[in-house]
Parts: sequence; C-alpha cells; structure tokens
Amino acid sequence: MIRQRVRTRTSPLALVGLALLTVLALALIWYGASVVLLAAKVSPATVNKSSGYRTAYHYFAGLDPADIDSHVRLIAGLAGFATFLACSYLAVKTVPLPHFARTQLTLNSDDRGVTTIQPRAIERVLEGAALGNDRVRDVAGRQEDEALTLSVGLGRASDAAETLRDVRERARAALTEHDLPVLPVNVTLTGFHQTKRRELE
Repeated sequence: MIRQRVRTRTSPLALVGLALLTVLALALIWYGASVVLLAAKVSPATVNKSSGYRTAYHYFAGLDPADIDSHVRLIAGLAGFATFLACSYLAVKTVPLPHFARTQLTLNSDDRGVTTIQPRAIERVLEGAALGNDRVRDVAGRQEDEALTLSVGLGRASDAAETLRDVRERARAALTEHDLPVLPVNVTLTGFHQTKRRELE
C-alpha cells in the first residue's frame, strides 16, 4: 500500500534568523553575567570594561530634548520600522511548512532486481484517463494515504454525476491496465469551466 508521509520544509533564511537569535541570546547571557558579577561585589569599573553598561548609561542619561530633533526621530522611526519588517519576515521564514513527501513506489522485487515507479507517474496515469472524457476540462491528481484523489473541472453542469462516475471508472481501469495497485479513487468536482464554442452532442 502507498503510505503518504508529511515532511517539513524550512527556508534557508531561517539560518539568518537563528543567527540573530543566537547573538541576542548571547548578549542577554553576557549582561546577565555582568549583573551577577556586580551583585558579587566585583568592581563596577572592571565590569564596565567588559560590558560597557555604565558608558551606555551615561550616554543616554546625558541626552536632552534638544538632541532629539525631527531628523533623529525620522531616522529612528524608519530604522525601527525596517527592523520590525525584517524580523517579522525572518520569523515567518523560520516556521516549517509541511508538505506531502513523495517516494518511489515498489511494484515488485525479485532476484533480478526491483521494479519501481516514480511518485508522479500514478497521478499522470489517472489524469490521462480522466481527460479521456470529453466533458473534463482540467484535472489534477493527488496520491494520498492509501487512496488516490482526482480534482476535476467540467465544461458544464449537466450530467455532472454521470461524468464523475465515468472518470472514476476510467481511472480504476487505467490502474489495472498498467498493472498498478488498484487503490480507492476519490473524484472531487472543483468547478465548471465554460467554453466559447458550442459542444456537439
């Protein structure tokens, strides 16, 4: 039987986000260690040499309203917004995206070798069989867990149920004709696609 598995796909940009997260974590650990050193009565001057916390504090404490003019506010706002967008984009890219894993299907195995079929081949067989019906306008096959699904678009609404039954029978006959495992075939109607020319009965 065909067993469909789900794998996760992660963007290479996730490594950039992981690197930034690592830098932030190291900075928090470093400054946390500085607080512990200060609590342990280590000289503030010594801790300041390694962390620069007092230098940064005195710099920001020395700012007055005249130093924050409109240009500074504009630059700070644009930089903050750009940082927000970049971090949000990297955060989205770190989310793993699940997708169906595709593997070769082993038809038989003996002393002379193994007969396999490519993952997309079964779906192509079903799609070709479905297009044998003149009322089918588009079709997409999907190999699912122990079943096969066909999403079918028809040219008109009349006789839709009969057409879907015919598509299913054509798909099952195609599996038998190509000596493929005869799995349950589910046919789903996705819509109707009108054509400009009149269909001839």
